[in-house]
Amino acid sequence: MNLFRQLVIVVVIGGTAGAAWLGLGPMFSAAETATTNGKRDRAAAVVVRQVTEGVERIRVEAVGNARATLSATLFPATAGEVQAINFTSDQPVTRGDVLVELDRETEQLAVELAQVRVADAERIFRRLQSLIKTGATAQSSLDDARTNLEASRIEQKRSEVALADRFVVAPFSGRIGLTELDVGDRIDPETEIATLDDRSTLLVRFDVPEVLLGRVAIGDPVAVTPWASNGDATTGRVSDVGSRVSEQTRTFTVRAAIPNPTDSLRPGMSFRVVLDVEGGRFPKVPEIAIQWGGEGSFVWAIRDGIAKRVPVLIVQRQEAQVLVDGEIAPGTAVVIEGLHRMRPGSKVEILAESEDQSQPIPARLDGTGS
Repeated sequence: MNLFRQLVIVVVIGGTAGAAWLGLGPMFSAAETATTNGKRDRAAAVVVRQVTEGVERIRVEAVGNARATLSATLFPATAGEVQAINFTSDQPVTRGDVLVELDRETEQLAVELAQVRVADAERIFRRLQSLIKTGATAQSSLDDARTNLEASRIEQKRSEVALADRFVVAPFSGRIGLTELDVGDRIDPETEIATLDDRSTLLVRFDVPEVLLGRVAIGDPVAVTPWASNGDATTGRVSDVGSRVSEQTRTFTVRAAIPNPTDSLRPGMSFRVVLDVEGGRFPKVPEIAIQWGGEGSFVWAIRDGIAKRVPVLIVQRQEAQVLVDGEIAPGTAVVIEGLHRMRPGSKVEILAESEDQSQPIPARLDGTGS
């Protein structure tokens, strides 16, 4: 009897609980649904930043060789014996300075003889000019005198040129190099005297890949550092761009003018050359705005208060910014904080960006895309 009573009580309790569930279950479900909908309709608080526009920077690193902006190897114009050497190695010289003197006695006598002949020809010509007015001489005689005078003057100039060739002068201002000559040496036009360099500015020559042809322009900045030095780079400007591409190396030649005010650089030195070339223009977004999903990188763009997932292709990273290629225009707001709350079509509440956020945390790899 006790067992039967217990069974009856269990059945009654079970029936009462089932009835209660049938009556109150829809109420709990409705309340839960209302709560879930309330959370879904609530705007997500985010921090955004405007998309800007940036220029792609392509860095070219090459090896360059330097030469002086003006450089010459000096030879005598004629043969002769060295009488004087008026310079020492690495001495600064000015244009027109006499560097080497050759024996010149014969040439000096030729100039003096030519001067005498010119003076005599001028005297005869003037006397015939006076006589032609009185009819005492023929016009042909005056013409012959004029021809003789002009020929004498030409001969004088020729002798003066020959005398000038006995002096080797600096064709421009610069620094003179070493010489192997000594006083008393006999030299000819094939004898090298010395080199002369104007190294106030150096021309550094280097090669650039042909894919950048048309992007390198005269005036572009170039940074060069000597291989033999760990010092700071020197900045110059592109001065010349080659007119053809090498079939062997598929490169073209560029020269940069490098100022050398301290005279610490020398012609013939090799340099590490860095040239930044500008590419295309692309939208620029903060690095923290980039997210990753199964289909690649994307950003959350805010349009009319609604979040939209916009796929982008990363073009180049520039410090804390990223150049991207995608359907996103400069001026568009992209989310940089609150990314974990983002879903397509989510409403957002834009908050002010905190002033102490100087170094944003890079985006993490998230296979869910949220």
